[in-house]
Amino acid sequence: MLSIRMGIIGAGFIGPAHIDAIRRLGFVEAAALAGSNPDNAKKTAAELGIPKAYGSYLELLQDPDIQVVHNCTPNHLHYEINKAIILSGKHVLSEKPLAISSRESAELLHLAKARGVVHAVNFNYRQFPMMKQLSAMIKQDVLGRINLIRGSYLQDWLLYETDYNWRLAPEAGGPSRAIADIGSHWCDTVQYVTGLRIVEVFADLATVMPVRRKAKQQTATYAHRSMGEAEYEDIPIRTEDCANVLIRFEDGTRGAFTVSQVSAGRKNRLSFELSGSKRSAYWNQEEPQKLWIGHREKANEVLLADPSLFVPEARAAIHHPAGHNEGWPDAMKNMMRGFYDFIREGKNPLQDRADFSTFADGHVSMRITDAILASHAAGRWVRVQS
Repeated sequence: MLSIRMGIIGAGFIGPAHIDAIRRLGFVEAAALAGSNPDNAKKTAAELGIPKAYGSYLELLQDPDIQVVHNCTPNHLHYEINKAIILSGKHVLSEKPLAISSRESAELLHLAKARGVVHAVNFNYRQFPMMKQLSAMIKQDVLGRINLIRGSYLQDWLLYETDYNWRLAPEAGGPSRAIADIGSHWCDTVQYVTGLRIVEVFADLATVMPVRRKAKQQTATYAHRSMGEAEYEDIPIRTEDCANVLIRFEDGTRGAFTVSQVSAGRKNRLSFELSGSKRSAYWNQEEPQKLWIGHREKANEVLLADPSLFVPEARAAIHHPAGHNEGWPDAMKNMMRGFYDFIREGKNPLQDRADFSTFADGHVSMRITDAILASHAAGRWVRVQS
């Protein structure tokens, strides 16, 4: 019998992925959906097989049967809705960024702790089985001291001047785009794997297309639209298409990463390489079942995801035999499983360790984004505020 009922607010690109992931758990029911108006909510709920539909999130929060709420709305609504969810006494899982500013994210973190609700932010890349394996290897000193961390997160969905959606508007997406949208995932994943906190940044941001052509007919995220299929209007762009960031970690380790949403052929390439004093390791999200391990005095090797080869701490994150590749939806499932197991087992968010990213991680991400924006504006190194 399903034991936990969840409601979801917003069901655009990411909402259905949340619903698919929780249904794969087997003990969570997608029981209600809230949209921008009653008609749209009913239509979307019917398409997704959700029994209840509400025309506003406030109506959903009044439903006594709903124990958990997922916030999958555009960025500028995250703070307002997350706060309302917490005040309703329901557990909350928010899409990132947690809010638009670190002042807002700090308030949400404080409020969630004060109200004792279980809180999470969907940084799901740390939930890939290979990330669990690599994290354990680092704790066991397999790589030695980490001397250098470098990587990138590259996409091409905004390559053309006619590529446009709400994320490009600061009033909806926030003051940062590529950094807040995908750079935040890179930073969270690397910090999780290494156990090291980013403490200082030097950033160079670029808007390669200062004006884009927005179709007058709305286009969904990642949807393709060729020239000539619609009427367009010119829209000035005030957020970054790409960025290069030098970073320093708390133990003195140096690093650098690049983010881009205008790199042709790169679909969702989050990758990083750790150069250790004993070995190196490289991982690429587009081939998540592989971990390249580099040596100096013997042949390099590639570890394939295989529960029989994983350390015990990582085996729970992999669900199929070797050769049965697990990808992004499975990492999402792992995120949801950790979150809902925490709730089902009655754990205390103030006392028990969470095996998922919390509002604390979301707040750290906001602080890093603040520092990157400040560094670019000032042209110098900037400390990440605690």
